[in-house]
Amino acid sequence: MQFDADLTACADLVQQGDPDRFLATMAAPVEARPLLFALYAFNIELARAPWASQESMIAEMRVQWWRDAGAEIAEGKTVRRHYVATPLGRLLKPDLAACIDDMAEARRWDIYKDPFDDQAEFDRYIDRTSGSLMWMAAASLGPADEEAVREFAYGAGIANWLRAIPELEAQKRIPLLDGTQEGVQALARKGLEKIQNAKSKRNSISKPAAPAMLAGWQAEAVLHQAICQPERVAQGLLGQSEIRRKASLMWKAASGRW
Repeated sequence: MQFDADLTACADLVQQGDPDRFLATMAAPVEARPLLFALYAFNIELARAPWASQESMIAEMRVQWWRDAGAEIAEGKTVRRHYVATPLGRLLKPDLAACIDDMAEARRWDIYKDPFDDQAEFDRYIDRTSGSLMWMAAASLGPADEEAVREFAYGAGIANWLRAIPELEAQKRIPLLDGTQEGVQALARKGLEKIQNAKSKRNSISKPAAPAMLAGWQAEAVLHQAICQPERVAQGLLGQSEIRRKASLMWKAASGRW
């Protein structure tokens, strides 16, 4: 599929708003890129919606807009004109679009300042955001086992969440059930265990679907850092050097061993 103005705009948005997923997409086969760019651009738009206004009603309306767009895709209707929604409607399978509603419902947590009620609610948030996004990507590209994809995505989601802690706290959110260093380590271990479980099922993810997993290429390194040096979470110092980051992505893309 050739890149039209909408897909080019999606790619530009991902490059600016989510540089890690941009690199992961550029490391994917050319034929996978349109779908990945449309999905990742959608993810940015939805993630920004709760922060669009200090007025919760306006933020709710922004989130609802994407729920409605997802419903149009799921029902096979003409999708509203939008530089992200339009290509997403062309590229995403209708049966996967139900995930958009789950993602939007989870993002409502970002509008308010209440903590998560319990571990189950937190896990559901990570699964509905990181898990649903990676599942839509993988299942759109090729055959894949949903449980394995979501397990890997949970670990990747925890890694991304830990990296976002300083910004979330600056926005007066309460992102962790247990913000102690021990609590951070326990959460990172749980994420790492999920990734390892997913890797034991690597054969259940087909080669065409595998590029969807590249978005989590840094997760293991980040989680290991959080376990060994949990103080880096609060300091906003999780992550690899630029050289190591790009080298690890190139190796995983070339080897197919996400």
